[in-house]
Amino acid sequence: MRIVNVGEITRYIKERLETDPFLSRVWVRGEVSSCVYHPSGHLYFEIKDETARLKVVMFRSQAARLRVRLDNGTIVVVRGHLGVYERSGTYQLYAQAVESEGLGMLHEALERLKKRLQQEGLFDTARKRVLPTTPAVIGVVTSRVGAAVRDIQTVLRKRWPMARVVLAPVSVQGETAPYEIAEAIRRLNEADGVDVIIVGRGGGAPEELWAFNTELVARAVFESRVPVVSAVGHEKDVTVSDLVADVRAATPSAAAEIVVPDQRAVRKQVEALKANLGRAVARHLDLRRVRFEALVRHPALAQPVGWICGRRWENADRLETALKNALMRRVAADETRLAALAGRLQALSPLEILARGFSVCRRADGQILRNAADVSLGEKVSVRLNTGGFLCVVEERYLGNQNSETRIQNSEAEEPT
Repeated sequence: MRIVNVGEITRYIKERLETDPFLSRVWVRGEVSSCVYHPSGHLYFEIKDETARLKVVMFRSQAARLRVRLDNGTIVVVRGHLGVYERSGTYQLYAQAVESEGLGMLHEALERLKKRLQQEGLFDTARKRVLPTTPAVIGVVTSRVGAAVRDIQTVLRKRWPMARVVLAPVSVQGETAPYEIAEAIRRLNEADGVDVIIVGRGGGAPEELWAFNTELVARAVFESRVPVVSAVGHEKDVTVSDLVADVRAATPSAAAEIVVPDQRAVRKQVEALKANLGRAVARHLDLRRVRFEALVRHPALAQPVGWICGRRWENADRLETALKNALMRRVAADETRLAALAGRLQALSPLEILARGFSVCRRADGQILRNAADVSLGEKVSVRLNTGGFLCVVEERYLGNQNSETRIQNSEAEEPT
């Protein structure tokens, strides 16, 4: 058995409590008692019900943001995390926010609404649209009275006075506010020419901003065809409409600065572009001037007749030379080809055959004899040799079967000449 000291067991309990996910962010409802505002700015009190009580500590940074003063007997909802104060060995709730019971219930409902809308994709950044750079018509959904509309109009007149503002006045708090805001967004979508819509109001207590945390307003912003900028309350206030809108602005004045460019910056940009264009035109003209002067000095313009005639003679000489070379190449090629053909013809010539000791025999009608059977005994045959020839009478034939026929001469036989 291991024995531990008080510090060890206290630290063990502290570690177990402070690492529990449920106790790291918990909402606790109870009645305020023993409430003490310490000179340091810290706030110490207890919350209790019929069965138990819980010590609560709210440090100065969080206590300074409380919108109401806590009094004993008030029913509140406290948000915070559970921990252990080791010196006294007590557990306590370290508060981050304190709200009235009714507002606490609204916050619970708000968290459920946020979770559901997020699951449906209303908060997805991928669907958010880019605002137009120079809107001509700007729709504004806010109260007709109050600082918000004045701030928006003042900033728009200063930055981009050429834009036209279409105000859709609504109640920004109260029971009818969500319906009025949603309907105003739809009306501006149906109007012609509206490029962007600002939806918002000035700062206030959380319950005063609640119209912009309703599902009705959130879906109207989501379904808007025109890009929407949400500007509700101050920078620290984040509503459901801020999460759904295409762009969230910290304040109404900031929204006006987001939707339009600054005319002074645009004017400077235009002046810079104008200067760049002037320099580009000047450079272009300088280049053209240099080219023009070079063309003026060119012989074709300075002495056009001489330049043209000279160019023509040069072209004529070049063409004559090219023609001569082409003809010479053609003649040489033809001579080579002719020599080759002559050689082939010479090889096939009958005279070449006769020169090798062969002869050509013809009958009296000029028919060349190729077969001994084609000539009769006693028939006159002319024989052509390589040089000259003679006429003879067939006295004997040698046939293909090696048989021979011999002519029987008589006294009347004709002598060959």
